[in-house]
Amino acid sequence: MSSMVAPLRRVAMRRPGRAIFEADPALWHYTGPLDADRLARQYDEFAASIDVSGAEIEWIPDADDGLADSIFVFDPSFMTPWGSILLRPGKKLRRPEVKLHEDFCRRLGVPVIGAIEPPGTAEGGDLLWIDDRTLVVGRGFRTNQAGIDQLGGILEPRGVHVHAFDLPVWQGSAACLHLLSLISPLDRDLALVHQPLLPVALYQFMRERGIQCLEACDREFRSSRGLNLNVLALAPRKCVAVAGFPETLRLMKDAGCQVTCFAADALCIPCEGGPTCMTLPLWRTIPTP
Repeated sequence: MSSMVAPLRRVAMRRPGRAIFEADPALWHYTGPLDADRLARQYDEFAASIDVSGAEIEWIPDADDGLADSIFVFDPSFMTPWGSILLRPGKKLRRPEVKLHEDFCRRLGVPVIGAIEPPGTAEGGDLLWIDDRTLVVGRGFRTNQAGIDQLGGILEPRGVHVHAFDLPVWQGSAACLHLLSLISPLDRDLALVHQPLLPVALYQFMRERGIQCLEACDREFRSSRGLNLNVLALAPRKCVAVAGFPETLRLMKDAGCQVTCFAADALCIPCEGGPTCMTLPLWRTIPTP
């Protein structure tokens, strides 16, 4: 799988449980105590939107393992056309999640084609397929150069070109700023971006490849902690987004996108993770040229 916008057919998810409901906000960098009941209801609403889309959900089993961030399944591993790459999160509290993904791949019979080893770090939120032979990687606090070099070692022999771009410091190393905090692909030639923080070289790279950049509202980006920009493509120009950000919604709809919104003020906003983060696409239908 080397598309982030082709029709989504199979996806991994993990339901919230005791670990996140009772998480220490200061330890996990959440905005404050979480409302467990509202968080669970909002997650169920989000999961229903995935189910209605026709995508098959494969659930990573819940356990009393203390891994509060493990509902954000996009980060610990990365799917490719040849199998999964086990990553190594820059956020140390998340590193035990990699074993969950390894066991999950084994259960489903998904090949593991490589793993990021120390001192390398890499998180899925920093990885973006531009096309089937081009992977863009954000170099920042969560993904370092050693991790990028290892990704290149795994993918370049398979004909994939890996391009790295530096991310800004923004709110510091404790905050979550991924590459996909600044870009959400909506179609092969359309992306929603936060232009003020986007690396110039990456902006030019995308424009050279014919990708139109929709410039999301800066005010809504800041009030949502970047979650207005975290949009999951279910198919080309068909997506799921966090509710409550009308200017961002209007921008996507004016570009011909069909957008399903879900309430996420108790789920995504406090925990720095949106609809892309809560899904790990396993299979997208890529049309034959």
